[in-house]
Amino acid sequence: MSGQTVSMKEPVCLIENDSDGKLRVVRSALDILDQIDQHVVVVSVVGLYRTGKSYLMNKLAGEKKGFALGATIQSKTKGIWMWCVPHPEKRDHTLVLLDTEGLGDVEKGDEKNDNWIFSLAVLLSSTLVYNSMGTIDNNALEKLHYVTELTEHIKVKSNQRDGEESSEYLRYFPSFVWTVRDFTLTLEVDGRPITANEYLENALKLRTGHSKKDQAYNLPRSCLRNYFSPRWCFVFERPASGDKMRRMEELTDADLEPAFVEQAKEFCDHVFNEAKTKTLKQGLKVTGRLLGNLAETYVSAIRSGQIPCLDNAVLALAQIENSSAIERARAHYQKGMADWVAFPTETQEELSEVHAVMEKEAVAIFINNSFKDEDQKYQLELMKVLQEEYDKICERNYKESQKACESKIECIFAPLEEKIRDVSYLTSGGYKEYCNDLKLATSEYRSEGGRGVKAEEVLKEYLERKASIGQTILSADQSLTEAEQRAEAEQARREASERENRAMEEQLVVQERLRADQQRTYEENVNQLMERMERDSRNAIAEHDRVLQARLKEQNDLLQQGFDDRAHQMQRERDALKGAKAQEEEKKPSFMSTALDTVGTAATLFLPGILPKVGGMAVKWLSKLF
Repeated sequence: MSGQTVSMKEPVCLIENDSDGKLRVVRSALDILDQIDQHVVVVSVVGLYRTGKSYLMNKLAGEKKGFALGATIQSKTKGIWMWCVPHPEKRDHTLVLLDTEGLGDVEKGDEKNDNWIFSLAVLLSSTLVYNSMGTIDNNALEKLHYVTELTEHIKVKSNQRDGEESSEYLRYFPSFVWTVRDFTLTLEVDGRPITANEYLENALKLRTGHSKKDQAYNLPRSCLRNYFSPRWCFVFERPASGDKMRRMEELTDADLEPAFVEQAKEFCDHVFNEAKTKTLKQGLKVTGRLLGNLAETYVSAIRSGQIPCLDNAVLALAQIENSSAIERARAHYQKGMADWVAFPTETQEELSEVHAVMEKEAVAIFINNSFKDEDQKYQLELMKVLQEEYDKICERNYKESQKACESKIECIFAPLEEKIRDVSYLTSGGYKEYCNDLKLATSEYRSEGGRGVKAEEVLKEYLERKASIGQTILSADQSLTEAEQRAEAEQARREASERENRAMEEQLVVQERLRADQQRTYEENVNQLMERMERDSRNAIAEHDRVLQARLKEQNDLLQQGFDDRAHQMQRERDALKGAKAQEEEKKPSFMSTALDTVGTAATLFLPGILPKVGGMAVKWLSKLF
C-alpha cells in the first residue's frame, strides 16, 4: 500500500495529563497522524524513569536528539510522546515511535496513571520495548508488576469474564523486547554460553511450589509468557563513563564504547526488520489515521472511567473508518472522472470505459480502507453513491451533447435558414433545391465530430420543426405535378421515419450500455468483496495458527519444567482454539454465500439493470476457493 506520510523533525506529545490529572489526546498530534495513509509499524518503549529509554528511541529515529534525555534523577518524558519517520526498511510504511513517561516516578507518585500509560503503550504498539537497568532478576520482574494488572485495564471482549483465556490477549498484544542497560554479567548458564534471548527465557522460568511466595514469584513471569509472543532480549554494556553520560546528546558513536555501539546497532536492525505492521482483529493493517482514532477511542474510555475494550474499539472505529472510506472512494472517483472525461464524449462507450476504470479504483480504495462491514451496509452505500455520481455525469454528458449538437446545427444549417427567411425556396423548382440543401447540411452535420450521444435525437428534433416549412415549400412549387407532390410528401415521411429510427437506435445503444455498466458495477463489487473476505479469512486462520504455535511452545516448555497441570490446561486452551478455527473454516462458505445474497438483493434497488444470478456467482466463487 502506497500512500501519504510525514517526516517529523522532532517528536510531539501524543497523550498528556490535563489540569485535572486525566489523560487526554493532543489534537495537534492527531492532525499529524491523520495525514498518514501508509500502514504503520508502532514501537513503544516503557520502563522505570531514568533508565535511558529515550536514547534508544532517538537511535531508532536515526537522530542524536529528539526525545528528551536527562542527566539527573528527574523523569524527562511526561505522558506519551510520538515521532513519525519513514520506515528505513519497509517500503510504503511509516515508523511511529512512542516514548512513554518513566514508570515509578517518585515525584509523581501516581500508580494509577502509570498503569494506564503502560496499558496504552501495549494497546497502541506492534512491538513493546521494556527497558531496565542491570540484570533480569526477581527484583526487575517485580518492578514489571504492571504486566500482572493488564487484564484489569484491558478487555478483549465487552462480555469478557474474569479469568478468560490468556490466548485472547496473546492474539492482540504486541511482540515484546526486553532491553537491559548497563549489563555487566557474562551470558552463560552452568558454564555454557547462552544468547540474550535464552537469558530472558531462563529468567522467566517458573517455580514448582504452591506457596504464596512461589505464586508471587510466578505471577509476572506467567503473565509475560502468556500475553506476549514472540519475545526477544538485548543486553547493552555501559555506553560511556559517568562524565560522558551527562552529555549523551552531544556524543557521537566514536565517543561511546564500541561494544555498546554494536549492541545498539543490533537492536535497531532487529526492530527495523522484525517489528511488524500494527494490526487489529483478523489482520487488519493500521494506518496513521486509524492509529490516531484508536488513541482517541482508548483514552476516551479511560477518561469516562471505563476499561478499554479491543472489540468495542474496533466496532466504533469501523463506523468512522467505513464512512470515511466511502467519502475517500467518492472523492477519488469524482476527481478521476473530472480529469479524464471531456464533455461531451463521442459515444456512451467512451464514457463507460473511463467510469469502469475509476469505479474499480474507487471500490479498491473502499475495500482497502474499510473493515467489519459484516452486513455489507457500507459497501452497498458505496455502490449507491457511485451510481448516483455516474448518473449525474451521464446527465451532464447528455446536456453537453445537446448543446454541442444545437451549436453545430446552428452553424451548418445557417445558409439554409437564411434562404428560408429570404423565401428563396418559394419558386418553381424550389422544393428540389430545398431538399438538396437539407441533404447536404445533414450529411455535413453527421460527418462532424464532437456531437456526443444525442447527435441523432437533436437532428431529428430540429428537422421535425422544419417539416411544416418543407410542406409549405412543396405546396408552393408549381413545377411539380400533383402526383409528384404526393411522391415527395411520401419520401419526406419515409426520411422522417428513418430519422426517428436512428434516434431510437442511438438511445437504445446508450441504454444498453448503461445496463451493461450496472451489471459490471455489481460484478466488480462482488469480485472485490469476495477477494477481501477470502483475505480476511486467511488472516484469521494465520492469527489462529500463530496463537496455536505460541501455545504449543509454552506447553512444551511447561512439560520440560515439570508443570504437568499447567501443561494440561494449556492443552485444553489449544483444543478450544483448534475448535474455534474449525468452526470458522466450516461457516466460511455459508457466510460468503449470505454476503453475495445480501449484495445481489439490495443492489437491485438502485441498479435495476442488473441480473444478480446470486446463486450462480456464489457457486463459482466458492468452487474457486474450496
